Amino acid sequence: MKPNSGTLVINIMNGGKAEAYEGVYQCTARNERGAAISNNIVIRPSRSPLWTKEKLEPNQVREGDSLVLHCRPPVGLPPPIIFWMDNAFQRLPQSERVSQGLNGDLYFSNVQPEDTREDYICYARFNHTQTIQQKQPISVKVLSMDSLNDTIAANLSDTDIYGAKPVTERQPVLLTPTGSTSTKVELRGNVLLLECIAAGLPTPVIRWIKEGGELPANRTFFENFKKTLKIIDVSEADSGNYKCIARNILGSVHHVISVTVKAAPYWITAPKNLVLSPGEDGTLICRANGNPKPNISWLANGVPIAIAPEDPSRKVDGDTIIFSHVQERSSAVYQCNASNEYGYLLANAFVNVLAEPPRILTPPNKLYQVIADSPALLHCAYFGSPKPEIEWFKGVKGSILRGNEYVFHDNGTLEIPVAQKDSSGTYTCVARNELGKTQNEVQLEVKDPTMIIKQPEYKVIQRYGQVSFECIIKHDSTLLPTVIWLKDNDELPDDERFLIGKDNLTIMNVTDKDDGTYTCIVNTTLDSVSASAVLTVVARPNPPFDLELTGQLERSIELSWIPGDENNSPITNFVIEYEDGLHEPGVWHYQTEVPGTQTTVQLKLSPYVNYSFRVIAVNEIGRSQPSEPSEQYLTKSANPDENPSNVQGIGSEPDNLVITWESLKGFQSNGPGLQYKVSWRQKDVDDEWTSVIVANVSKYIVSGTPTFVPYEIKVQALNDLGYAPEPSEVIGHSGEDLPMVAPGNVQVHVINSTLAKVHWDPVPVKTVRGHLQGYKVYYWKVQSLSRRSRRHVEKKILTFRGNKTFGMLPGLEPYSSYKLNVRVVNGKGEGPASPDKVFKTPEGVPSSPSFLKITNPTLDSLTLEWGSPTHPNGVLISYILKFQPINNTHELGPLVEIRIPANESSMILKNLNYSTRYKFYFNAQTSVGSGSQITEEAVTIMDEAMASRQVDIATQGWFIGLMCAVALLILILLIVCFIRRNKGGKYPVKEKEDAHADPEIQPMKEDDGTFGEYRLFSFVSSAPF
Repeated sequence: MKPNSGTLVINIMNGGKAEAYEGVYQCTARNERGAAISNNIVIRPSRSPLWTKEKLEPNQVREGDSLVLHCRPPVGLPPPIIFWMDNAFQRLPQSERVSQGLNGDLYFSNVQPEDTREDYICYARFNHTQTIQQKQPISVKVLSMDSLNDTIAANLSDTDIYGAKPVTERQPVLLTPTGSTSTKVELRGNVLLLECIAAGLPTPVIRWIKEGGELPANRTFFENFKKTLKIIDVSEADSGNYKCIARNILGSVHHVISVTVKAAPYWITAPKNLVLSPGEDGTLICRANGNPKPNISWLANGVPIAIAPEDPSRKVDGDTIIFSHVQERSSAVYQCNASNEYGYLLANAFVNVLAEPPRILTPPNKLYQVIADSPALLHCAYFGSPKPEIEWFKGVKGSILRGNEYVFHDNGTLEIPVAQKDSSGTYTCVARNELGKTQNEVQLEVKDPTMIIKQPEYKVIQRYGQVSFECIIKHDSTLLPTVIWLKDNDELPDDERFLIGKDNLTIMNVTDKDDGTYTCIVNTTLDSVSASAVLTVVARPNPPFDLELTGQLERSIELSWIPGDENNSPITNFVIEYEDGLHEPGVWHYQTEVPGTQTTVQLKLSPYVNYSFRVIAVNEIGRSQPSEPSEQYLTKSANPDENPSNVQGIGSEPDNLVITWESLKGFQSNGPGLQYKVSWRQKDVDDEWTSVIVANVSKYIVSGTPTFVPYEIKVQALNDLGYAPEPSEVIGHSGEDLPMVAPGNVQVHVINSTLAKVHWDPVPVKTVRGHLQGYKVYYWKVQSLSRRSRRHVEKKILTFRGNKTFGMLPGLEPYSSYKLNVRVVNGKGEGPASPDKVFKTPEGVPSSPSFLKITNPTLDSLTLEWGSPTHPNGVLISYILKFQPINNTHELGPLVEIRIPANESSMILKNLNYSTRYKFYFNAQTSVGSGSQITEEAVTIMDEAMASRQVDIATQGWFIGLMCAVALLILILLIVCFIRRNKGGKYPVKEKEDAHADPEIQPMKEDDGTFGEYRLFSFVSSAPF
């Protein structure tokens, strides 16, 4: 025995024998309160005996027959592990045909010549002693039919009929278990192993079923090529009949194993310790189950209760001991034993009769910290006998806690299922029994939860890009959070590309290996939150590979390939390109494309082309690199399938016809020696076709043709193997010449001063001598009728397409004389001009005067000078001058209008107010109306003497008082004006150029004395009338 311990040490290292200590041991612990005993402990020494010597005869067996090699290992403790090996210590291969049984034997469902060998060795490994025992090698010789016939022939005369039968197929026969039925008993909770091994040729296949039920899901496994049925953790429900069926093409055989699941005892209710105070009642309950049902027996302090000292407070009732009015001498340790033939259970229960006042074991003023909205558990571990009653209070003078918001546990713990901020505070636990009471205080602090207010989001990023995941948190100010980033639930790679910021994780130069799930974990001492997001790294797909050509035909072939990695972006389509190594080596052409789910395509081919193909994968990111080219495939030559396209006949001179076409491409020739047969004849004339064969060119010129005559034309391809199909005919024309005549009956209708309409008669079709393209109108201004001065003539041209006989001439200048002529146009050029036609445009309104200057300001006059309009557009009849004063509040005064003769260029405007700003509006007139106006502003000057008097007066007291009264009167008038919303307009001083609207439509201010008296105006002319 170890000192101060109940451990028993058995040491056989110093020469003792293990067999001497073999037996059943039990430990008893005893004090003044009673005795407790342990379960029985069985000690058995391990054994690894040698194989008994035996003489092993060689096994000779005919090919196709079954064979069993017996192992029969020595009985060891624990049982050995069996395996078969050869002399080279290599495990013998096993299969559906050859396999090891549960008993260690090696079973052959049928032997084959390759099974012949002399070193079938069975090994037994005893793990506990770490030894391996070896059986003597077993020899197997398989007699094949050929060798068997040779043996028979050597032992018979030439006249005997001999010959072994060939290997015949056989229906299944069970090697183990034997017979049609067997039984199996297994204990509850163990692993059930059922085995069926069958002989037969071909090798039978094993199938398992349970009669009247299903094999238990998630607990059923098949081993040893389905020859072994394994059910783990079996229970009574697994009892029943299990059928194994061995089947091959010749038939089947079956075996039924009746399984019974027995059970060693197991607890339903184990006895529990009792703490009672004197005079209390109590019970010990011991309930167990098993198959067969276990027997229950009681012991007191390790002695059967029937012979233990009597206790009047104790009564045994089967699996229950009832205690009534116990006394301190009733303390004892009771043992319950539940046993059947498969095992037993033993449990100790201490009945302690005490009289103790309450004690609280939880440390005082313990601080509990929890997160809001989570449970709070406030402990109040106690002891006392009788069992104390526990009450909880909140605060110093709080009332007892009750209600659904609290849970009171039997161990004294107070649970607040959903703690809130106002749950914080001091809580008092009170324990009392009939012997006294005690109390303890604990503190509760409820913290704000840690939250991730902005979580990382799913990101798709292209390779070599940059990506960031955000993780913004909110937490209780008294808690210190730590943030950890994980990739795929593991630490981030040790890579400088990963940058961890305060609120984010940034990955630079993203690569494919960065693909995965990134998790932000925020930890405090009280809680932990996390959020994850997936990063998908995408890129253009890898190129396809392993291109293969199959099904080669003259005009088609099948191409197949294996797609490359799509790099997290699905392939949408494949583009197939081809190279013609015969005609255009090194140049790749588009052939076709197929959806991304397709990896084969049937391709149409042309004759006389040396094909190579390549495939390009396409996804949303872009196109892959091209695959490696396929092998080359040369198609046979053939007649051309098609003729040249875009055949045209257009003359370049009046006496020729130029026939052009688009030549066939190299692969369209379908063979060597590509040429063209060019044919033509004049349309609507009974002529024979004229033909010529030319080399591989794209033009032929026919000379000596009439001018602009229609021709029927056709161009046919041919090569060394023959002609293409008959081509279609096209219509062309020989060369054009200039038109012969001019349009006649040219008429002009003037619509207004800037627009005229011209008419003409079409020319005869025969005189066009080409394709009519339209008519051109040449027109030009001869002179202005208002100035009578000639200038450089600028001709303008308007073209009217097609066979039109009229057109509009816009943008004419008013009051001007024009000439025009008309010419017909064909593909060669313009015909002769029609006779010049003269027409005139009427007057229009003039442009604004070229300038307006205001000079020589005096107290009451201003001098005005102006220039005539740049474009009078007619005969000027007068100028219109309008002006009005502007006061200091920018209001406009009355408008005055003066008409001035057209031959004047300046005037002096008198009788004006001194020191006043005026605005002037000036424009010219023709008989049609007024032109656009120009505006200007000017100010008259102030008299110096008057200015000095005003200064003297301004220093007088009476004048200051008068001005104050006037100011008050003006303020009253302004208020009245504001109420009446008078019509006075505001003048925007900031805009130097006023709007060009007619000033007569401007609002007029009623005469309120603001501008003083207006007089009759006169002007002094600078030129005689």
